[in-house]
This record gives sequence, C-alpha cells and structure tokens, in this order.
Amino acid sequence: MKTKIFLVTLALVLALCATASFAQMSASVKGKVLDQTGQPMTGATVIYQSVDSGRKYTLKTDKNGGYFSMGIQAGNYNIQLLKDGQMIYHLDNVPVKVSTVASDNTWDINLQKEAGAVRPLSEEEKKKAEAIAKANEKIKGLNQKMAQAEEASKAGNCDQAAQIMQEAAQLDTTHDIIFARLGEYLTCAKKYPEAIEAYKKALAIAPSKGEYHNNLGQAYLKAGQVDAAIAEYNTAAQVDPTSAGTYYFNLGAVLTNTGKVDQAIEAFDKAIAVDPTKADAYYWKGVNLLGKATTDKTGKMVAPPGTAEALNKYLELQPEGANAEGAKALLASIGATVQTSYGERKTKKK
Repeated sequence: MKTKIFLVTLALVLALCATASFAQMSASVKGKVLDQTGQPMTGATVIYQSVDSGRKYTLKTDKNGGYFSMGIQAGNYNIQLLKDGQMIYHLDNVPVKVSTVASDNTWDINLQKEAGAVRPLSEEEKKKAEAIAKANEKIKGLNQKMAQAEEASKAGNCDQAAQIMQEAAQLDTTHDIIFARLGEYLTCAKKYPEAIEAYKKALAIAPSKGEYHNNLGQAYLKAGQVDAAIAEYNTAAQVDPTSAGTYYFNLGAVLTNTGKVDQAIEAFDKAIAVDPTKADAYYWKGVNLLGKATTDKTGKMVAPPGTAEALNKYLELQPEGANAEGAKALLASIGATVQTSYGERKTKKK
C-alpha cells in the first residue's frame, strides 16, 4: 500500500434509477496517531471515506492520539488525517473487513516515521483542492435535485419532477442518469418527443445500458412510433443479455398489439429461452398461436402445434395467476385438456 500526500478526488456516486438493496455488514476501526516528534496527536481528524460509495466517517483522536469507531461498512477506504482543517497525510485503498481479530482494521499513523509527510500544500495542490471542492459542490447540488424530483414524482407531479431534472441537465451534461431520469419523468408527464430526446442523450453517454434502450422503446411506442420502439427493444436485449427476457417480452407485447403474430411468437420464444420461468411469455405465446388457428370441415377450431403446451405451461407456473382463467378458457375453446401444476387432469370442457 502506497502512502501519498496529494489530495484525491472524493468518490461521488449518483444513484441509479433502478438500484438494488442488499444487506451490508459493518465493522469497527481503530488506530493511534503520533506527530513528527513521536508524541500523541490530540484533537486531529481522521476521515474514512469509502472508495465505492463516497460515504465518509469522521473521527477525532483522544488525548492519547487514539481513535475508534464501530458501525463502519465493510469495504475499501481512503484514510485522511487532518490537523487544523488541513490534510497532512493519507493512505489509499485501505481494506476494512468484518473480523473478530483485534489486529484487523487497526491503522496507526506515525508521522515521525514518515519523512516529509507533513508539509504545506503547493500552489498546484491548492488549485487541485479548489477544483475538487467545486466538483463536489456541483455533485451535491445534482443529488439534491434528483432527490427533489423523486419526491415530486412520488407525489404524482410528473411535470414538476421533469422541470427539476431539466434544471439538473442544464448544470451537468456528463452523467447519463440525469438524462435517463429526465426521460422517465417526461414520459410520465406524457411529453413523449421530449422524453425520446432525453433518452437519446443518456444513450449517447452510456450506449450499452439496456434499460435506457428499453425505456426509449416505451417512449417511442407511446409516441406512436412502433417500428422505432421494436428496434430499441431488440437493441436492449442485445446489449444487456442478462435482462433480455424482459426486453423480449416487452417486444412481444408490442408485436401482439400491432397484429404481428409470427414476430410476436418469435419474441416470446426468445424471452422463454432466456428465462424459462417467465409464465406470461407462455400465455401470450399461446394467445398468438391461437391467432393462427384454422377450422376443419366440421367447423371445429384447429390450433397450431404448441398452443396447448404453452397455455398449460403458464398454468403450471402460475396456477392462480392473473391469466389462469383465461388460459383455461382458451384450452377449452380448442378442446384441449387442462392440466394443473400438480399433474392432475380435468375432463374436457364442451
């Protein structure tokens, strides 16, 4: 691990529109700070700042130069030592882990052993520090606006949320999340052409984010531009294979609503291939297959191969799902046997 004197940019993270929550473990940290003469440094400030989230924990040294804190989230940290408001020493990328071993997470600082560790900042370093402070202030303002927009959206005021994010976009043009949120709120406000432009700007910064292509597809669809929507759903699945099941399902829904039966069936098959447990994909595949049904000489409906299998698969996965009764009715309409998720068979309905 390398010790440095130069200031480092704070890790500033804007929250994504679709952040996942997870349990996080905490740890304790401790250490002792000695000055250049080897004496305890009382009243110094020790800052632990997360490399990943930018969160800071500010600690004070006691009369013995010691510091201690519990409840520190496990991860990697930059440690800064400040005296009288001036940073005089720091360590980069220090690991903090959950442990019962006393020596773990103990980080002592002995300035007597660090030759030249304490010195005034150069003019270049001061300018860099000022630039960092300005950037931090800007990010703080953007985060505040994002929080305000979210509150307005939760209150059902999509126009106000969009206006706040437009103000944020005027302050910063480098973060894709700003334009993605703007597109979200403009779509909510039914301002579809503006939403399309916002998503395009987000994708110009982050072209490989499938969720942005998917949301752009939704904006295109609501604006009546079906072909453009279909193209975006396909692109979303290509650039983000892990979520392709959702994107192909959305594509299938659009194709179903526009009467493109064969293409819809193909899209639902792709969704099923990615996620075989996606029950609704089986149901809507069955619905589209029924759209290709014919009648024999007696007037009896003849469904294409795979129709009954698709509808029964839906019932197997979602026996009490929203489309369960519909699936049973469709099976009855073609004289097919209804199978429950328990493998039981019911008599044919006439």
